[in-house]
Amino acid sequence: MVVAIDGPAGTGKSTVAHKVAEDLKLTYLNSGSFYRALTLSLLKAGMDLDNQESVMAFVEKQKLDYVNGHLILNGQDVEEQLHNDEVSANVSKVSSIVPLRHLVNERMREIVENLSIICEGRDMTTVVFPKAEYKFYLDASIDVQAQRRFDQGVSNMSLEEIKAAIIKRDEMDRNKAEGALKKAEDAFYIDTSHLTIKEVCAIIESKINA
Repeated sequence: MVVAIDGPAGTGKSTVAHKVAEDLKLTYLNSGSFYRALTLSLLKAGMDLDNQESVMAFVEKQKLDYVNGHLILNGQDVEEQLHNDEVSANVSKVSSIVPLRHLVNERMREIVENLSIICEGRDMTTVVFPKAEYKFYLDASIDVQAQRRFDQGVSNMSLEEIKAAIIKRDEMDRNKAEGALKKAEDAFYIDTSHLTIKEVCAIIESKINA
């Protein structure tokens, strides 16, 4: 069984997916971690992110694994490094490279082949798992998105800077040639702006249990 969740940053996707996975005994998969790990590796190697040929030659040599909800890059757990400001500022550019998206999508499908999973990202319901049994699209107002990111305490930016960064990234993600951020026609829409995590989980779990 595949439960797929899409939506912009700060809508509670990761927290909700973690909780539903725990409640329903599903494997949790965060697609964004794959792109963030590759972005991290590219930045550490000093690669020119505008040179797509060099980027692809580099990322094809990287080994991605997913163990207990943690992204493993070339044998190293890099989960705690994935949300630093530099990675966040560059991940949309990296994830917009179409051949790179194909590579990541193929790897994710390999990992979940024989699992019951819940996955979240920005094109889970439309591109990666278009035949998922259950699809949800989480949304929230931009002010709520920014405040939630700010409260996570993983960024050194001010609230207004985080808000501007989210607006910029979401605009880029909505205009990607492939894997753009959009609601699948058959996805169930949930505005999480004024809902608690518990309430969002209850809505999703009721749909699955029904």
